[in-house]
Amino acid sequence: MSQIPKSHPRYESLRIRNLVVRGVKNGITSLDGLIAHGRGEAFDYLIGEKTNDFAVNSINASAALMLLARNPVISVNGNAAALVPEELAELSAILNCSLEVNIFHSSKEREIKIKNYLIKNGAKNVLLPDKSRTIKFLDSNRKYVNPNGILKADVVFVPLEDGDRTEALIKNKKQVVAIDLNPLSRTSQKATITIVDNIIRTLPLLIKTINLYKNKKFNENKLLGMINNYNNKKILSRAIDFIGYFASR
Repeated sequence: MSQIPKSHPRYESLRIRNLVVRGVKNGITSLDGLIAHGRGEAFDYLIGEKTNDFAVNSINASAALMLLARNPVISVNGNAAALVPEELAELSAILNCSLEVNIFHSSKEREIKIKNYLIKNGAKNVLLPDKSRTIKFLDSNRKYVNPNGILKADVVFVPLEDGDRTEALIKNKKQVVAIDLNPLSRTSQKATITIVDNIIRTLPLLIKTINLYKNKKFNENKLLGMINNYNNKKILSRAIDFIGYFASR
């Protein structure tokens, strides 16, 4: 990025894009991940490339849900690892939970590279999928899970997720927190809580919010109240309305 001045109007967007490109070169992200990133980038334009109030509401509810979870697990694909490895490691530490590598395009070599990259960036507990253990209602490579991770999890955090697996996780009686810039996607529509925002902005805010709740020693009733007052359909409707308003200006 040294050849692009910070004064460039698209500097931040280009910086983030470069992280994914570097991920491909390092064998962490698939070429298909570049396409997925471009699709998300388009929706980021439509929400003004900022964290809006509907996303903040979802982040608050997500923090409460994760803190109340008995066995939370953070699912990590190639794009997430390339974009926010340090933040994923920090989130894993404050929740005292595992990171579990889960990718759509089957590659043991890439799974190991993602694991090693997360460890390099501070992660302590990174699981790989077990080819002998699966979740129901899914046929792709993403059905394979670790018995000590996603298989027994009650809450799964799935940044940059495939919609079919989000739907499958819900059918497997798990609660799903998703980050998705497209409020109309199947991931967004099927998740328990959807954060319509860029993962680059979401992860630091989510970590900050969880730490705030822990420091203030929010009790179980307060956290449950935040979750019970949250309505994902209304949040998605607000995001869709915002995009329509923003696009028509």
